[in-house]
Amino acid sequence: MHTRLDSRRLRVAHVTTAVGLALFGMSVPTSAVPTSAVPRSAVPAEQHAADAGGVGSWITTADRSQLLNPQPALAFRSGSTGTADTITIDPEQTYQTITGFGASFTDSSAWLIWNSPHRDSIMTTLFDPRQGIGLSTVRQPIGASDFSRSAYTYDDVPKGQTDPNLTRFSITHDEPYVLPLLRRAREINPHTTFMASPWSAPAWMKTSGELVGGSLKREHHQVYANYFVKFLQAYRDAGVPVSLVTPQNEPEFSPGNYPGMLMSAQDQADFIGGALGPAIERAGLDTRILAFDHNWDRPGYPLDVLRNSTAARYTAGSAFHCYAGEPGAQTNVHNAFPGKDVHFTECSGIKTGDEARTFADTLSWQTRNLIIGATRNWAKSVVLWNLALDQNGGPTMNCTTCTGVVTVQGNGTVTYNAEYYVLGHISKFVKPGAVRIGSNTFGQGNIENVAFRNPDGSTVLVVHNSGSGTRTFDVTSTGRHFSTSLSAGAVATFTWSAGSTPPPGGGESALDRSGWRVSASSTPADACCTADTAAKAIDGTSSTRWSTGLAQQPGQWFQIDLGTPRKPTKIVLENGSSTGDHPRGYAVHASDNPSSWGDPITTGQGSDPTTTIHLPAITARYLRITQTGNTGNWWSISELNLYSPAT
Repeated sequence: MHTRLDSRRLRVAHVTTAVGLALFGMSVPTSAVPTSAVPRSAVPAEQHAADAGGVGSWITTADRSQLLNPQPALAFRSGSTGTADTITIDPEQTYQTITGFGASFTDSSAWLIWNSPHRDSIMTTLFDPRQGIGLSTVRQPIGASDFSRSAYTYDDVPKGQTDPNLTRFSITHDEPYVLPLLRRAREINPHTTFMASPWSAPAWMKTSGELVGGSLKREHHQVYANYFVKFLQAYRDAGVPVSLVTPQNEPEFSPGNYPGMLMSAQDQADFIGGALGPAIERAGLDTRILAFDHNWDRPGYPLDVLRNSTAARYTAGSAFHCYAGEPGAQTNVHNAFPGKDVHFTECSGIKTGDEARTFADTLSWQTRNLIIGATRNWAKSVVLWNLALDQNGGPTMNCTTCTGVVTVQGNGTVTYNAEYYVLGHISKFVKPGAVRIGSNTFGQGNIENVAFRNPDGSTVLVVHNSGSGTRTFDVTSTGRHFSTSLSAGAVATFTWSAGSTPPPGGGESALDRSGWRVSASSTPADACCTADTAAKAIDGTSSTRWSTGLAQQPGQWFQIDLGTPRKPTKIVLENGSSTGDHPRGYAVHASDNPSSWGDPITTGQGSDPTTTIHLPAITARYLRITQTGNTGNWWSISELNLYSPAT
């Protein structure tokens, strides 16, 4: 976390100009909602949308009178819209695929939650997709950050000594309370993605000889790459597979009172291309590397790394923070390298002097700039900073006015802050594997929005009124519309199922899955994933899945019994947030006798996160998809749908 006050004040300027607060002495706002009750919507998102038969909606207001509360059902109407402000959804215009939304189990956050008498309730409220807000991405510090109870790395030795063979490497520090919480998060939400970033290399690898200050010695590039590999392997073996890493948190900032390390763009390119990328590849790990991991105001840094052809080979994309600049910088980098991913990986809130305005300011600023701004500028994930802090903004080495998603006080009281509702308006509804789709927006001071299509075909629209008065507006999608209004500063999430509007293309519709029976060649034996049964592939919830539990190999299969002979024309397999778990090769068989399959009717290769299989003209009761490829990834299906010509 970059806590220079001038940078912080830049962030709050966008809020205070709207509310008339003085610029100086202010920072990015956050707030607490003082309640002992566990906050959650009255009914699960999927149930509410289904009950509505049209459009489900949830609202949080600036005055806290509504806190992610479900609203009466809305209905689509035909005919012309009735207001000047009309949000037009374009489901044919697609952008990035979503990884997820979340925050960080810093050492401080993990310590507080682990020792809270309400630990189970907190974890369920944060990570459960139905009973909570379904957080699905966690960014872990590799070693200590500014929010740690002590300064440490995973290979600390007495001053003056070195350990180039990493014989003293150990993640023992994380075993009592950090790793158990990470495993629990994954148990509650099996589609949780973990990313990780270091604040500092071990002191003996650095020019300063200390965890504070300095840079990585060039002669230790390979040793530090090996350190990363040991971390990734140790976390994997502990049940926490890390999908994404950055070489350095905030590489252009050198804090004076907590671990940090400078790393220029050229040094980072050399480290990725010459050491880290090859080391991860040699180890056979699937972890991908993101460059930069710093503020929006310096897009030249990730561009320089990606222009280095050797580094670019190993670099999946870039990561951004909120403490200076604007979200549009992400689009600048995307446009220069459209084949590389963009992730938003850190933003902390800070208490303001005007406690009465803190909740409203945080709700507005973070929704506008992160939930809407970052995702409209290609972010595949949005990750805030601390999941939990105490009433004093700690434990901390630096910022004492920072706030987390949750406040865990020494007396046991748990408070869910404005960040909880900011995240909840998107994480509860937009599932991993969703795709952002087209929608027009009206800019600051008006109705702002972002839209997504979930793997199950449902649509999610997040809307924020950043103006000073209530706004009435229409939403139109595929020829129909609904009208509603939103008070100043409020946030709303609207959802409707694939059946509420004509399907894109208009030519096919999904078959009713009721009465289907499914089976598979295997399911996971690992304790983390025994719930990944075949039935989860057709349960209508993209946050669950079926998995082989084994590396992909020829002969694995997934079978569907349709109950009666049908005439499907297309199979769509979604692997959601299980990145890389698409079938490397497949053969589809069709039959009316599950003991006799004959030759395959089609073959091909899958794609991530959606595999679409077009079928020849057939009539069959049974379908079997057989794996023909090889890879270390499991084969996973979060949702399976069959399509036939619309009638």
